[in-house]
Amino acid sequence: MSEETPGFDEKPEVPVDGTPDEPKAADSAKEEAAAPAGDAAQDAALLAQLDQARTALSERTADLQRLQAEYQNYRRRVERDRITVKEIAVASLLTELLPTLDDIGRAREHGELVGGFKSVAESLETVAAKMGLQQFGKEGEPFDPTIHEALMHSYAPDVTEDTCVAILQPGYRIGERTIRPARVAVAEPQPGAAPKSSGSDAAVAEGEAPEGLDADAPDEG
Repeated sequence: MSEETPGFDEKPEVPVDGTPDEPKAADSAKEEAAAPAGDAAQDAALLAQLDQARTALSERTADLQRLQAEYQNYRRRVERDRITVKEIAVASLLTELLPTLDDIGRAREHGELVGGFKSVAESLETVAAKMGLQQFGKEGEPFDPTIHEALMHSYAPDVTEDTCVAILQPGYRIGERTIRPARVAVAEPQPGAAPKSSGSDAAVAEGEAPEGLDADAPDEG
């Protein structure tokens, strides 16, 4: 048996974690140095995400505003179309009633609108008025080709412009929309007719003194 050499069996003391003290201290220093760099990179990443979120929010807000504007335009268009369709339907219905209203008007002119027929006729006229029907056309008003239809033509010395001298059939409108022009007889000024003179001018022309003056009185001065 060989003798054990004293001192060779002793092992150096090693830290509990199995690493020397100096390398461990170096790693700690590296970690402490890397920490600020890691925080800066994390902050940059957060800022980039924040910018992306803000951009996405702006895009979604613009999309929402555009959709809201389109919806409002759609609502206005639908409402306008609804009113137009209603006006067309009402005008169509009232146009069909115009011959009946003409018959009622003729019966009234001849004194035949009496009894129960009068009550029914007036009720019909009231309903038509509530639906917006308006009658127009009066004798003596100037002729307007946009609302009048001339069925007869003549000349008259007592008019100074084209004038409706007779209403052969009244016109009807709904608001500003004419559904039937007034059918009229039109008179024009007499060709070559001189303007009507006043009484005093005619008297002077005939050698008569105006009232209050003596024709034989000498001129003063």
